[in-house]
Amino acid sequence: MTSPEWNRRRVVGAGLGAAAALSGCAGRPGPPRRLRLATGPEGGPYNAFGRALAEAVAADGGPLEITAVGTAASVDNLRKLDDGSVDLALAMADVAEGAVTGREPFSRPVALTALARVYVNHTHLVVPARGPVRAVADLAGRTVASGAEGSGVQVVADRVLRAAGPGTGRAPVRERHLGLDASVDALREGSADALFWSGGVPTPALSELAHGLPVRMLPLDGYVGALRERYGPVYSAVTLPAGAYGLTEPVGTIGVGNYLLARADVPDGVVRDLLRVLFGRWRDLLREVTAGARLEPRFAISTGAVPLHPGAVAHYRSVYG
Repeated sequence: MTSPEWNRRRVVGAGLGAAAALSGCAGRPGPPRRLRLATGPEGGPYNAFGRALAEAVAADGGPLEITAVGTAASVDNLRKLDDGSVDLALAMADVAEGAVTGREPFSRPVALTALARVYVNHTHLVVPARGPVRAVADLAGRTVASGAEGSGVQVVADRVLRAAGPGTGRAPVRERHLGLDASVDALREGSADALFWSGGVPTPALSELAHGLPVRMLPLDGYVGALRERYGPVYSAVTLPAGAYGLTEPVGTIGVGNYLLARADVPDGVVRDLLRVLFGRWRDLLREVTAGARLEPRFAISTGAVPLHPGAVAHYRSVYG
């Protein structure tokens, strides 16, 4: 067991007593407990996951009700969590860690807690296969769709471009902040030379794009070291597999986890009820966003600098025994 895993288990054990006491005193509420979950734009993976989770909670027949709220995604979600307009949120790990530490794009630390790390995003840098762009450096002076304002895609795209420095000594990259559908349209019509996306594999919109426009996925795994050195271990080397998007061989890229997050004042018993549904229905939920992923406690508790909610501590401690 690695040291971070052991430390996280110690955190889980240490928090059990207080969390169990709070949960036991609260009991299960009589009337429904309604929670608002910040997801992402309509048609995106966060929105699909959030709606599927809301449906799973409703089918469970318990006291919880979840409303999936459409948003611009990660950054927007955590700002809504901070101002109290939502109770739960989905966000990429790099954005969540930036929030708790007060690092860009946040101007101060944001109080939030983690319920689970649910799956890993793969960073896609997509260009036309017949075009001249074969490496990040080739983007100098070109137009790149780099994610919608308020999205985690925008954060990782900006960090990759800074790490690569494709504009050094040449024309800078021209960024357009577009959501996934608009980015796909821009690449297809030629008004963008490349698009960034961070999501599960395969992402349906990109699969559809690749059916009509042969694409190339630029390798990004060479930038993982620089990103980890500057931003910590939220980034990892992962692979886009051969076969996805018409790829003839695997392409190394950047992985970043996705967290299910909550305000600290969400009751412990509510969190435990929600996690029970999440772990009971994870196959159905992850089918909405990425193929072949699994959700296990040892994976789910790996939330880095973002502290686990006391109710999540109690849930995971009960799983470990």
